[in-house]
Amino acid sequence: MPQGSTGHPTQRIGVAVPGFHLRLINGGTVSLQMLLEGRQGAAIVFWSGICSHCAHYDRYLNVFAACHPELGFVTIASRKGETPDTLLAIAAARELTFPILCDPESAVAEQWFTRQTPRVFLVDSLGRLIYRGAIDNYRYPDDLEYVGYLEPAIAQFLSGTSVSRSETASFGCAIQSVYYNLPKAL
Repeated sequence: MPQGSTGHPTQRIGVAVPGFHLRLINGGTVSLQMLLEGRQGAAIVFWSGICSHCAHYDRYLNVFAACHPELGFVTIASRKGETPDTLLAIAAARELTFPILCDPESAVAEQWFTRQTPRVFLVDSLGRLIYRGAIDNYRYPDDLEYVGYLEPAIAQFLSGTSVSRSETASFGCAIQSVYYNLPKAL
């Protein structure tokens, strides 16, 4: 893993992200290598079933794979306390059809330097990081102030041009909080 100027591990655009091998909430496993097989790249979204920011993107994530067949696509549920059973119930209640992987110990989130949901990563066919950050500015597409981040990055990447904005700030719910570790409510 690349080292920053402080000697701590970093994640850089253009460098391969760590691989993963995780279980789908409804059975089976998926690895980064499987996602990339025969595709131009993949989009990986760190996601949570109880994050209201993630719920905002339900419709978008449900149609993502159909809109981008040239890309592999998964969401990774890394938030502490979310079990496969809980996630299955949430997926059924919200009619979610996108693949959800379970990262129960937040190990992959930690390796990918992810602290909140949603946070998306676009990688090329070799697993090199092309874009990371938010899907958009958390507005609806018909809002005059809407700015998409992921879709322009995908369009530029797939057209063979360099991505003009390879990183944006993410916002949303914490994957792990000090409140998860407190022995009782304050």
